[in-house]
Amino acid sequence: MKVAVVDINGKSTGREVELSADVFAIEPNNHAVYLDVKQYLANQRQGTHKAKERAEVSGSTRKIKKQKGTGTARAGSIKSGVFTGGGRIFGPRPRNYSFKLNKGLKRLARKSALTMKAKDNSIVVMEDFNFDTPKTKNFTNVLKALGVENKKTLFVLGGSNNNVYLSSRNLKSSEVVTNSELSTYKILNANKLVLLESSIEGIESNLSK
Repeated sequence: MKVAVVDINGKSTGREVELSADVFAIEPNNHAVYLDVKQYLANQRQGTHKAKERAEVSGSTRKIKKQKGTGTARAGSIKSGVFTGGGRIFGPRPRNYSFKLNKGLKRLARKSALTMKAKDNSIVVMEDFNFDTPKTKNFTNVLKALGVENKKTLFVLGGSNNNVYLSSRNLKSSEVVTNSELSTYKILNANKLVLLESSIEGIESNLSK
């Protein structure tokens, strides 16, 4: 598929780039997308939740009442979870939520996500640009020129560019990544995907292996 290339002012350059059908026009696999997004979100979890169980709370170990004859249930410890101040029954423990996915499945998920964006006409191809100094206003002007200042936007660079990255860092609705940092979650979480020309070759190369 061919996509027109725009400049930093949002104007057409009169050029077009050919996006590979093997990456941007496949049959999307929804289950692969689900698994990849699930893994990404699971990896964000710290897993440091912890509640004290009956062996860990402070309290006396004496038997609090006689075994029989009270007319109520047997009770052997004030630290039991059924009493106020007792331990938590089956409480959360620290754990690792991450899980493994095959590389082939993750590539399929990213290609499926890119295809979904292409079908929705949510991909913009922009010629490479740079800023002399990091300045949020410069990046805001680019967003306004593209008409995406009020949308979640993901800019994909061909390589690291400190000035562009630092200029975007204060904006909650925009994110700048390199083609090697592209993930299924970030693609789908953005309303608009802005690909710089230099990033396309790297994306297609990474996903065509």
